[in-house]
Amino acid sequence: MKTNSPRLAVRAIVVDEGRLLLVNAYPGRKSDLWCAPGGGVERGASLPDNLAREVHEECGLTVRVGPLALVNEFHDPKTGFHQVDLFFRCDILAGSLDPGWADPERVVHTRRFFTPAEIAAIRLKPDSLARVAFGGAGPAHYDPLETIVL
Repeated sequence: MKTNSPRLAVRAIVVDEGRLLLVNAYPGRKSDLWCAPGGGVERGASLPDNLAREVHEECGLTVRVGPLALVNEFHDPKTGFHQVDLFFRCDILAGSLDPGWADPERVVHTRRFFTPAEIAAIRLKPDSLARVAFGGAGPAHYDPLETIVL
């Protein structure tokens, strides 16, 4: 049954040694926009299980999924696409960013950790991600609906 409900996705806020893990997932490197690793939720699996799977697929890392930190939503008025991203704080349990790692779906082509200073020099969505990631624990933050950016 087809539904017009927003797409639900989960994303990881992984801060390690003062650096935030980000990925670029634009095929053909058509955009310089970075985001947190994660992806669409598969039915029948919990949000944490979906997120752990996505981070492993995209980055080769095993993570422990912690508390919800950010809710962000965006849409494309031209197509009607609407996505809600749930960002969870995560800790690395195993693995490292192996340059030879390949996302099985070939979506993510680049992954790396960024310092706050490096983040200031890149395009990143959502705009509040770095502030939330480096701001420490607290109640989850909500970003109002925004128009999609490529």
